[in-house]
Amino acid sequence: MTESKWLTLVEICDYLKVSRETILNWINKKNMPAHKVGRLWRFDVTEVDQWIKSGGAAEERN
Repeated sequence: MTESKWLTLVEICDYLKVSRETILNWINKKNMPAHKVGRLWRFDVTEVDQWIKSGGAAEERN
């Protein structure tokens, strides 16, 4: 069994090379996997990687 790696909001921004606003938009509009711990957001790297690979962060096409 592997242990999950949990990142803070600042760390996930750095990991994905996107802004804080982008992450918060993804959480609210694209169901990015995130967990609220008190007032703080935490992100399981494995869940986020799977979400991205499944197209969760993809731009919507009209």
